[in-house]
Amino acid sequence: MRNTLRERLEFEGFSTEAAEDDALASQMCEKIPFDAIISDSSCKVPDAGVPFIVLSAENDLDSAIEALKSGAEDFLTKPIDMNRLLKALRRAVDAADNNDAATARPQPRARRHAPTAAEPIIGESDAITHVRTLIDKVARSEARVLITGENGTGKELVARWLHEKSRRSAAPFVEVNCAAIPSELIESELFGHERGAFTSAIKQRKGKFEQANGGTLFMDEIGDMSLSAQAKVLRALQENKISRVGSDKDIDVDVRIVAATNKNLRDEIAKGNFREDLYHRIGVIVIKVPPLRERADDIPLLTDYFITHICAEYGIAPKSISPEAVEELKRMRWSGNIRELRNVIERLIVLSGDGITADDIKIYC
Repeated sequence: MRNTLRERLEFEGFSTEAAEDDALASQMCEKIPFDAIISDSSCKVPDAGVPFIVLSAENDLDSAIEALKSGAEDFLTKPIDMNRLLKALRRAVDAADNNDAATARPQPRARRHAPTAAEPIIGESDAITHVRTLIDKVARSEARVLITGENGTGKELVARWLHEKSRRSAAPFVEVNCAAIPSELIESELFGHERGAFTSAIKQRKGKFEQANGGTLFMDEIGDMSLSAQAKVLRALQENKISRVGSDKDIDVDVRIVAATNKNLRDEIAKGNFREDLYHRIGVIVIKVPPLRERADDIPLLTDYFITHICAEYGIAPKSISPEAVEELKRMRWSGNIRELRNVIERLIVLSGDGITADDIKIYC
């Protein structure tokens, strides 16, 4: 459950760390300014002045009261309602923000502003060199691009470089995570809405298509979009027009669509979950981003890059890493790909001594 939660929360944009016991959790809280802690009810929450949420298999009032008395922001029972957990987590993060000025707590890493230019695509393997070559060939065209690959491989980074190298680079790059938005809200998110279009529509709102006008709209996890929203996206691509929810007025839009998915869309078409005509509209060019296991020789370069940048973020000198430790990293199974590797390097920087050793890999990974 811990690993599943990490993957989902990172998918939602949170930067996370995981601890399998109370001692490791306390050690990490001493070194990292966390915004919130999610803890099983059987675990002792570190006394770090950080808002925390308790997850429990016990669905009884006494357990909930005990957790709230101990200072928990919320008490959730298993199986976990992810929507409720995300709401509770965002409330906890907001509470941490409100206390920052009073406590002089360092600004958390998760909300640092992203750089204006895309980070480099690191690696010299044939697989990643092929990806960079495709970006160079495709970027300056207006062709729509579908980026495929597993979670954590860097699909968003490829999308950003397609924008940076395009003729639209001075215009907005707008992204929308189609999987993170409830199906009943996705149309409003994409196309906007008029005041009064539905109960909570208290004012007019521009959607992502209008926000990206003249630039690039990156539609991440497009394979998770509802069929009704797919039909409207198809119309927008065919006619370069959208209409806000609650309005029958057409609005002209000029956007380049770059989409991404971790699903096999041809399989989804066969299952009736994805429109074939939309697939052919968005997949003029298909770029497959390789998983880390297919480019293990890039791990030393990626490791050096992450060490340099993470140490700079923490304001410390870059740590050394032994060749034996690098070999250990190359032998690991990276189900979370580049995202997982970055998190592991950050954990090692926090928890290791003067340098990162093979023993550190075995202990903390």
